[in-house]
Amino acid sequence: MRRREKREVRVLLPDKQQLDCAVGVKARGRDVLRHVSEQLGVSELHLFGLVVLRDNEHVFLDLEQKLRKYFGKEWGRKSSVGPFILILRVQYYVESGRLIKSSRARRLYYAELRQKALRSQCRHQEALFFQLAASALQAELGDLEPNGEGGEEGREKGKHKHYFLPEDYFPSWLIKRRGREYLLRHGPVLHGELRGMSRARAILRFIQEASALQDGPVTFYSVRQEKMDRRGSVLLGVALKGVHVYQEVEGKQCLLYDFSWTNIDRLTFKRRRFEIHAVGSLCLPKLVYYTPSVFHSQHILRHVSDSHRLHISIRATVSLLRQLEDMQASQFYKEAYICDTVGLRKKLCSTSSSPTSSMSDCSVAIIAPAAGPAEEEEEADSVTEIELCVDEPEEVFVDDPAELSWLAELLHGASVDGPSMLPSSCWAGFEEQSPWWCFCGIVCSQEEKGAL
Repeated sequence: MRRREKREVRVLLPDKQQLDCAVGVKARGRDVLRHVSEQLGVSELHLFGLVVLRDNEHVFLDLEQKLRKYFGKEWGRKSSVGPFILILRVQYYVESGRLIKSSRARRLYYAELRQKALRSQCRHQEALFFQLAASALQAELGDLEPNGEGGEEGREKGKHKHYFLPEDYFPSWLIKRRGREYLLRHGPVLHGELRGMSRARAILRFIQEASALQDGPVTFYSVRQEKMDRRGSVLLGVALKGVHVYQEVEGKQCLLYDFSWTNIDRLTFKRRRFEIHAVGSLCLPKLVYYTPSVFHSQHILRHVSDSHRLHISIRATVSLLRQLEDMQASQFYKEAYICDTVGLRKKLCSTSSSPTSSMSDCSVAIIAPAAGPAEEEEEADSVTEIELCVDEPEEVFVDDPAELSWLAELLHGASVDGPSMLPSSCWAGFEEQSPWWCFCGIVCSQEEKGAL
């Protein structure tokens, strides 16, 4: 029997490691992601996607498409010299690391945010970079020794053991602005304030802080203002909360528009033409841009649509996490919440068992004909439109922390690789009905717990 042809694929990870796998010629993106999942020992990688370089632009693979669609003729040649390169990258961002159940997946998520923070151009958020550096130092090095690296004795003598490189923890523009000595002198002070914090909690802290970075938890796509422009001067950013538009001004990326999902009336793609229609109350004109190709238009639209769907799926849990954080903070001032607790657990379980039902709160219309390469010309004449009308959920309040003891344990850093903290009856049929929630930190399978 003739041996099945194989292709070597190399996947680059956010933590600068790489994985190699062999797949068949007819393999799809999901086959590679399954190999990555098995080698990492992580059963779910829902927040991540596989990226390929296409026309000098990075795009996320449609995991249901065959790999030959992305690698072209070279993929089909028997004499092709591999490996073919793919990148594992965060595709969907979340506000809290506690929503990521796997500690290994959380570390990969953290690693990518670390690199994005180093490349950030948010010069107006300088103080935030010092906080991020302190959290990263605690996560990677642990407690700072009091008698050595930047401790009290060292500060009094004006001498510091250089136990880290500023280039590894601060963006280049900040190093240039403040100078290396300034960062080496003040970095250890902030690092020392986190003494006693576990590395796992420091990672959670970093993820939480990085969510406030304007150009951090965002995926950028290069688009053009004019159809005949050879290169993009505008960046379209897809974030969890909406869509950002940046424009290059004197070599720097400046934020022009920050649209939340509720501010977007509809997005329209026609061939390469891409339109953003804001809600009428914003009094903004229709924004028109052009993508590099129809191929890119399809993938950007899919990313925007899926990001919006994820936002709806997890917003109830995010709301509860925020509420509990506020409630715990208020205890320092001896404040109390007077709230209605009736039906809290029922509402949470209902949301958990069928989060996709919240899609009834929005109107999503996607007209995207499936077409192969031969049908691209016909496909280019089609119009693909997505309408977003998001109704935010009502706030849920509690006045008794015991009612949310399971969430409190999660908030205080309990291992999210542990067993479920809710009655199993609340989660009946959960995994089958709710694919978006498989990554949520409230539940973890015994299989993954053993693997990690």
